[in-house]
Amino acid sequence: MKKVIAGVVFLFLTGTAAAESVGEGLTLKECYGLALQQSESIAIQKEYIKETEGQMLQALSTALPHIAFAYSEKWQDQPGNRSLGGSTPEGKFTFTQPLFTGFKEFAAVGASKHVGRQRVQELKRAQELLLTDVADAFYFYLSYQQDLQVLEDTQNILFERVGELKKRQIIGKSRLSEVASAEAKLRRNEAAIEVSKAQKEVAGQLVEFLIGRSFDRLVEEDLLSEDFQLQSLYLKADGRADVVAARESFAAYKNNITSARSGFLPTVTLSGNSYTKRADAYEDNGWDATLAVNVPLFNGLNDVGQVAQARSQANAADFRLSQTKRKALLQIRNAYTQWSSAQLKLKAFDRAALASEKNYQLQAEDFQKSLVSNLDVLQALEDLQSARRDVVAAKSNAARCYWLVKVATGGIK
Repeated sequence: MKKVIAGVVFLFLTGTAAAESVGEGLTLKECYGLALQQSESIAIQKEYIKETEGQMLQALSTALPHIAFAYSEKWQDQPGNRSLGGSTPEGKFTFTQPLFTGFKEFAAVGASKHVGRQRVQELKRAQELLLTDVADAFYFYLSYQQDLQVLEDTQNILFERVGELKKRQIIGKSRLSEVASAEAKLRRNEAAIEVSKAQKEVAGQLVEFLIGRSFDRLVEEDLLSEDFQLQSLYLKADGRADVVAARESFAAYKNNITSARSGFLPTVTLSGNSYTKRADAYEDNGWDATLAVNVPLFNGLNDVGQVAQARSQANAADFRLSQTKRKALLQIRNAYTQWSSAQLKLKAFDRAALASEKNYQLQAEDFQKSLVSNLDVLQALEDLQSARRDVVAAKSNAARCYWLVKVATGGIK
């Protein structure tokens, strides 16, 4: 029995660490890197950026000259001539350059630049949020892995205890009911092991889905020791990617107002032709140019409606910016609260585990002296197992809350 008492401390304190030291596994950073490569959502965000680059080029093209070559040949009837009509060939290079369009092109290019920066920030935020999913799956798997180790350690102890009680029962030092009670605990622990195995398998499948490959084992690294301060965390809200994206969106919509107002302004266009071939009364003229000025007078209130629409969209974007920032502050506060609570719970469960461990040792020693019953020892063992499982769960939760704070502030690297 003394072998059991001495072994329980070693098993509970070193069993999990020993299990994690076998083989080579993936760290959270490695899992996150694989998930970034695998995620279809991230790939879609990258395509949005490329789409925006194309839109910016289209907007820029409206301010650049348009050059083309055109060739035509016209046949027409010639009165008094019964043969086929004469032909009039014409070949020319055409040139068109907008000189002034009410700043519409510049506003469109500016809006496209803001939208492009918005897409980049949206991609960054999507990458940050992906870390939350990866960290949750990673630490859930580790939690079930370590929980399973605690249960298996308990199983070994219960198995030894049943064997010890059977020996004591033969010599009359223990009752048959004590053996039956220990065996019942053993069977219930076996069921708990199967439940934990299933949970570990499900969590492992989620990790594989996120990283796009199978893995043998996950390895937990020590987190940086940081004492988060709520007021300092609040200051990071303005720089969070989704807040920056909302700010860029607002700026883009303000450019759209300038673009809509251009409908009230005149347009000036210079166009010209350089002829390579001409067969008409102007065949000796090698080129011509035209300066066209168009002053809008009335357009059926279409331009008024476009300006009103652009202003409304800009106002809505401003409200979304305010809402996004307030949500960011709320998420930071929630993450900080969860992290603070997780730290306190982990410390409390650590103290409870130490107390339960000491209680089990004392109960086991008293049982050897026939001062307590086997039920007292089994209850102490169950309390110790429960305390150790609580520590495992609390440690996993504390790690997830750490990354929750990092993601909430946009502070991942």
